[in-house]
Amino acid sequence: MRRAVFERGSEVALFLAALIAVVIIVLIGTFILIEGLPAFERTGLLNFLLGHEWRPLQGVFGIFPMIVGSIAVTAVALAVGVPLGLATAIFLAEIAPPRAERLVRPAVELLAGIPSVVYGLFGMTMLVPIIRALAQTWLGASLDPQFRAGYSVLAAGLVLGIMILPTIINIAEDVLRAQPLEYKEGSLALGATHWQTIACVLLPAARPGIVAAIVLAMGRAIGETMAVIMVAGNTPVLPQSLFSPVRTLTSNIALEMPYAGPGAHSQALYATGVVLFGLTMVVNLAALLVSRRRVKRG
Repeated sequence: MRRAVFERGSEVALFLAALIAVVIIVLIGTFILIEGLPAFERTGLLNFLLGHEWRPLQGVFGIFPMIVGSIAVTAVALAVGVPLGLATAIFLAEIAPPRAERLVRPAVELLAGIPSVVYGLFGMTMLVPIIRALAQTWLGASLDPQFRAGYSVLAAGLVLGIMILPTIINIAEDVLRAQPLEYKEGSLALGATHWQTIACVLLPAARPGIVAAIVLAMGRAIGETMAVIMVAGNTPVLPQSLFSPVRTLTSNIALEMPYAGPGAHSQALYATGVVLFGLTMVVNLAALLVSRRRVKRG
């Protein structure tokens, strides 16, 4: 009887914990939606999403440059992080000898534990000067003076590309290791080389899980704030190239919320949070759908 009561109590406690998590998400979404609705009503949803100018003092609120900036920075981050992370995961799961694995794995775990502000400092002191020199060399006199600082889409994308590496590496490695051993043995028995087995058998079988890792890394990149603020330039204009300064949705909220008084400005920032919340939810739902697809195939 005691055991049954204990098990029933444990089930109820776990259910309440899960319910609390759901309630918290609903409360957060409801709060920012209520606070941001006046901005949508005042400006208009399409004007707010597609407007090219952000001038709070004049009451002009258009977040399209920030949306494009977030997408551009995330795209650069994925272009950097996905190939490197996937290659590292393949190395750890299939190729690395024990000594190399003992060296690489703690490094990956350490990357996951570094605060984002440290990544931002690294980008400011190491990457930005290099990007500034490259921009001046490649574009020369045609480079707009505001781009010469080096704070740009490329700098933010490179920093985020490093930051999303642990997510991609850990999930992709787990997915590769979870593949049935018969796949590998059957491929090798048919005369395929080790690399052919990895490229033609293991990677296709693990594709849904790898896609889920990429989608989760995308959500991590979209939601990052501090490191992006430190290296992106934070100019609310449409980026013209990889060397253009940019402001993301998260940076816009973090930079202006401290001095935004009650009224149209703060409501516009809450509306920006609504858009960011929606993007994050879409990314997470995409990862969930990919994971379920993988389970059904399995």
